Amino acid sequence: MGLGPHSPHKAGRRFPAGGKRGRGAKGSGRPTSGRQREPRPPPDGRSEPALDAPLHLSSEALGYFRRALSTLKEAPETGEERELMVRNVLKEAEAQALALATHRTGSEMLQELLGFSPRKPLCRVWAALRSNLRFVACHRSGVHVLQSALLQLPRLLGSPAENEEVEEEEDGKEGSLETLEELVQGLASEVCDDFLFYCGDTHSSFVVRTLLQVLGGTLLESERARHRGFQSPETQRAPPRECKPTDFEVPESFLNGLQNLSSCFLKDIAVFITDKISSFCLQVALQILHRKLPQFCAHLCNAVIGYLSNRNSSADGSPLLLFLRDQTSSRLLEQVLLVLEPPRLWSLFEDHFQGQLQILAAHPIANFPLQRLLDAVTTPELLSSVFEELSPALEAVLAQGHPGVVVALVGACRRVGTHQVQVLQLLLEAFHCAEPSSRQLACVPLFATLTAYEVYYGLVEEEGTVPAEHQVEMATARALGEVSVLGSLLLQHLLHFSAPGLILRSLGALTGPQLLTLAQMEHPWGPGRKLLLSWGSRTRS
Repeated sequence: MGLGPHSPHKAGRRFPAGGKRGRGAKGSGRPTSGRQREPRPPPDGRSEPALDAPLHLSSEALGYFRRALSTLKEAPETGEERELMVRNVLKEAEAQALALATHRTGSEMLQELLGFSPRKPLCRVWAALRSNLRFVACHRSGVHVLQSALLQLPRLLGSPAENEEVEEEEDGKEGSLETLEELVQGLASEVCDDFLFYCGDTHSSFVVRTLLQVLGGTLLESERARHRGFQSPETQRAPPRECKPTDFEVPESFLNGLQNLSSCFLKDIAVFITDKISSFCLQVALQILHRKLPQFCAHLCNAVIGYLSNRNSSADGSPLLLFLRDQTSSRLLEQVLLVLEPPRLWSLFEDHFQGQLQILAAHPIANFPLQRLLDAVTTPELLSSVFEELSPALEAVLAQGHPGVVVALVGACRRVGTHQVQVLQLLLEAFHCAEPSSRQLACVPLFATLTAYEVYYGLVEEEGTVPAEHQVEMATARALGEVSVLGSLLLQHLLHFSAPGLILRSLGALTGPQLLTLAQMEHPWGPGRKLLLSWGSRTRS
């Protein structure tokens, strides 16, 4: 928009909606009607190939597993026949586990088969891959099989003990089979022994991140969505703020393993702060530790802050500011800010952020950790200090294309319950609808589309002239503009203020066609529909 905070009625453009942060055949052959017929195993079923031999999966074997998977999908969800079929198919998978795991199509089918697996068949497949852990974990297809195996833990740990007399007899003949818990602990031990390697590899880092979640008994939706075998379109499109962790019961030994594995971060903290791939593992660890081992989480956060604070000082203040502007370390700092306890957050603000908020808000990278700082504010004292420094630049921040900062500030006012009147007035001024007061009735479409008044209605107003009164006829004749995600979030926060009267009146002034457009607004996150739901909850309360 190019407007400064002190020229609210200068001709402008639509507020930028916010810059993106840079980072960068199904089964064939239906089963016959009536009794389910199990596909015959391939005639050349072989044991797991050695790594120095070609990892070949024959077309016959691939066809068998494809037909088997298709049959299992069509079969009833329960029953002895289905259980026997699952065990037999997984027994064949165990014999060719490495070839399946490292074949693109075979890997996808094995992942789906593991979703049907009871404990012991899964343990057998896992054990067949374990001797080649490094190879499988670093393979672009194999890594997803290891993730799939780990992601079965919530289902299998919560299931009753299996009555598997036949398999127990087989165990006696073939030697003891490690339990699921022992396999997880063994994996954690192997990863711990070569921690930097596993965290730093593009593929195996996914195994580390999934392992941290399983040990902590918490699945992070944002991480689970990255695993291609378990993505749904809704999961891929869900905004990070709406991703809810899923907790499940784990043995006490798993939490001990979580702490032991997380201790490895402390040995090479500089690598995990500065290396892009390794940093993701530390970010996941902080989220899990915050929920399950908060004291150790605080210890890890102090190590990160201590390292960054003791680097070479920047010319404009704290050395931490340099890292807030860095693509990799700023992402880690975002997570640190979200898990810090309020007293530590306050001291971090005083030592490193205070006096720099407007500079950070204007920076293309540093504005993101600033948003997380605002998301983490829970006390009136901290909010007052932040608000006093940041609020004078609210319109300038919008004009720079960083509306996420403004949305986070409004969200903090909603959460803490202070500065709500002031921030609403500042928003009205920033969108040029504060004066004359008749313009305030048009605030909802302006906020929703992140557009200044004169731009939204196509007016030409010279600088220094008195702004025109709001024309109701003009407003009702205009089709509703495109609702942005951040605009919708902004209005949802405002609707939950203690006095949302102005927002409710502005919503009520929309015409039927405009409301219909709002409800039908197509967007991956459905901002228009969410806005209407928030409106409905407020009008009923």
